[in-house]
Amino acid sequence: MCKVFAGQDPEGYRLVNRSVRIGGHSTSIQLEATFWTLLDEIAQGQGMTASKFLSLYDEALEINGHIPNFASMLRTTCALYLRDRRPRDGEAEGLKSKAA
Repeated sequence: MCKVFAGQDPEGYRLVNRSVRIGGHSTSIQLEATFWTLLDEIAQGQGMTASKFLSLYDEALEINGHIPNFASMLRTTCALYLRDRRPRDGEAEGLKSKAA
């Protein structure tokens, strides 16, 4: 059985709504609990709260022109964050040999 897929805790994909203020407007964003946990971690790593991190929407809007699906952008942000934390191929081999 694949624990990453079939064996995961259902709590991780429970939908959670958070009210946030973006660009001076209050809005609600619905994401799975796991994504909120990651966004909190990303924000903390940047020295800010998740609310402050989400307010960077204006900066992203300035760079990209428009953001057609903000929730999808947040999920992609989490995926990129996790991808960048993975050891590179050569680093993974070095870690394996150190552990042996």
